[in-house]
Amino acid sequence: MRRRHFFRLCAGGAGVVAVPGLLHPAGPVVERAYGRVRLVNETGGSLQFDDLQVGETYLFHYPMAATQCFLIRLDRPAEAVTLRTRDGTPYEWAGGVGPDHSVVAYSAICAHKMAHPSPVISYIDYRPELKEGGAQSGMIACCAEGSAYDPRRGGRVLAGPAEQPLAAIILEHDAEEDALFATGTLGGEMFERFFREFGYRLMLEYPNQTPDSQVEDVAHVQTLESFTRSVVHCGVSLET
Repeated sequence: MRRRHFFRLCAGGAGVVAVPGLLHPAGPVVERAYGRVRLVNETGGSLQFDDLQVGETYLFHYPMAATQCFLIRLDRPAEAVTLRTRDGTPYEWAGGVGPDHSVVAYSAICAHKMAHPSPVISYIDYRPELKEGGAQSGMIACCAEGSAYDPRRGGRVLAGPAEQPLAAIILEHDAEEDALFATGTLGGEMFERFFREFGYRLMLEYPNQTPDSQVEDVAHVQTLESFTRSVVHCGVSLET
């Protein structure tokens, strides 16, 4: 079970996992650059804009081998917005990318109690049919505790107990070659706590990888349904 790696994952009584240059201490920094990683399809070719179906929940792993992210093509442009982390630090989300600015990506770790997709089950996914007065292009809904997030406005909280938006994944779209890249995170990422609380289980779920190793070069994109055995759906109340 790679004992040294297990102890590194579970260390950090002071609240920080010691992985120099990868996991960052808590603080006011809200934009973090990781490696520039090309998003690729199931055959290993560059994922192109038209490969993404509107309303589908796609999943890739970034910036670490066991940190899941949602990739979504919305049915309308996603606009720039100012948001705040749990501690009140403001940040600017630049909106969607792609020809019509409709492609967005977020950490799939719920900002409340960190529910996330696993190979067995996912309580969180994108629900295009859930609207708020027709103004939103669906919601990212977590059935574990009832939090809901707005994918069109930086992952802001729409409902439930979550105290901050989902951490956004910074995307680039190279129009010349029609390729998508992930380059970092924006907002209140929760990776340190994630590995502290789920490190042992992640080692079992990713036996052929080091769960907190940084993704390099490429990240494979698949549908959420092809990653997990079961996706739980529930009703979401917009009364916070």
